[in-house]
Amino acid sequence: MPRENGEELLSPPLASPEQGVVRAAGVVSLATLASRVLGFARDMVVAQAFGAGPITDAFFVAFRIPNLLRRLLAEGALSTAFIPVFTDYLTTRSRGEFLRMLRAVAGGMLLLLAAVTLLGTLLAPWIVRVMAPGFFAVPATGELAVRLTRLMFPYLFFVGLAALAMGILNAHRHFLAPALAPVMLNLAMIGAVLGLVPLFEEPIVGLAVGVLVGGLGQLVLQLPWLRRRGALFVPALAPGHPALRRIGLLMVPTVFGLAVTQLNIFVDTVIASVLGAGRVSWLYYADRVVEFPLGVFGIAIATAALPTMAEQAARRDPTALRRTLAFALRLGGFITLPATVGLLVLREPIVRVLFQRGEFTAQDTAATAWALGFYALGLSAFAGVKIGAQVFYALGDTRTPVKVGIAAMVLNSLLAVGLALFSPLAHGGLALASSGSATFHAGMLLWLLSRRLGPLRDPAWRPSLGRTGLATLILAAGLVAIWWVWPAHASRGLEALLLALVIVAAGLGYGGLHLWWRGEEMALLLDLLRRPRGGAISLRRDDGV
Repeated sequence: MPRENGEELLSPPLASPEQGVVRAAGVVSLATLASRVLGFARDMVVAQAFGAGPITDAFFVAFRIPNLLRRLLAEGALSTAFIPVFTDYLTTRSRGEFLRMLRAVAGGMLLLLAAVTLLGTLLAPWIVRVMAPGFFAVPATGELAVRLTRLMFPYLFFVGLAALAMGILNAHRHFLAPALAPVMLNLAMIGAVLGLVPLFEEPIVGLAVGVLVGGLGQLVLQLPWLRRRGALFVPALAPGHPALRRIGLLMVPTVFGLAVTQLNIFVDTVIASVLGAGRVSWLYYADRVVEFPLGVFGIAIATAALPTMAEQAARRDPTALRRTLAFALRLGGFITLPATVGLLVLREPIVRVLFQRGEFTAQDTAATAWALGFYALGLSAFAGVKIGAQVFYALGDTRTPVKVGIAAMVLNSLLAVGLALFSPLAHGGLALASSGSATFHAGMLLWLLSRRLGPLRDPAWRPSLGRTGLATLILAAGLVAIWWVWPAHASRGLEALLLALVIVAAGLGYGGLHLWWRGEEMALLLDLLRRPRGGAISLRRDDGV
């Protein structure tokens, strides 16, 4: 392969950081799209088999507990703290130093995950009582939640190791396998409902077993890609390794910052458990719908931009970093604003087509759509929080996001209590509180970044917002007109077909407007589709790594 300044070029260099972000975001988006489609299939199967009631409430709370810790310790804090350190070793150290660092980090991660898993299994009764105190008004529901929590807690161990693999591959700017990993969880849970559930006296236990299988599958899927990059290794106990200390120093405030976000979920779960049966499940299904565009596009953009921004921060190039951030925000708005309108206008048919069958009733559809509308209002803000926080992490500043996150958590808690318990919004108030606090959170992060890096606006900022805003208004008018003539009693198959046609037509119309106006975001997305596979990502590394 050609070499430059003693370094191996894995692929031709990018023409610009924007193209790199779009290419990587495209890979993550497509893989995440496959995962989310399967995720919807999973939720449809679960909803049909179990509906929305005390049993699913117990399962979702039990599943949420290791998931909260996964986001806290593994995918969030580890990836955020690991990628800057990993990139430094990858680009400036020898192969031997690089591998020793990986072994030390893996050994420390194994110990941490094993300890937390064991502790969580032992303390499950107390954890459930804190997370969902309302469950114990019906002892059977509380006891089921405790049993399911103990059974599923080892999921954290498997998915934590999968997150370590994700961090390694993302730092190599390989995004496909990590983004596809959740497919294994979805397949395992679908298989459990279809095959394992009938074998258990308590059918929901079979679904919990599927979660464990899926967690292991997420790790196994990524092993071949790790091996190709020479990053498959035997963990080692090396607590004194300098890279481990660096990651630890970055992780501690990051954990606190992410804990703030997870505390919002904790507050919502506690209040929902008190509001009555079904509320936890309705919020879960609504969140799953809004997570689709957020995960496929918003989080994908943030994930793809982090390595580029970390490199720019390491070069001490605030101008390039500001430019990449501004582009990521413009691209995020280009995607999330029309998605917000679509979810608001079509929320009832979306929920009905996805979930209303079997044990999931029309009442469940109406209650889930009620929450979905309020969640949709915060879609752009949720993406903005993720993108803004990534810039601070790239700069090595993990304290500022913590401080802003604490303020957002306090606001969310106050809004959640007021809107859910003392207003007619009920569980919809919890969703609205999440959107409101996320808007504050994103605004504060971006304001602080503008003070540190300079104004985030670039020459393309105003015309981009103008194009996106006008195209979104036209889209909204069209969707509202369609909603007025939507058939009230269409069969589920016909409604699914109509919904698919409307979504495709809306997407083509929105994209066509941007093409007509020659928008940069649309041009880059089309350029992404025209490029040869792998031709746009550039990554340098030492020999043999």
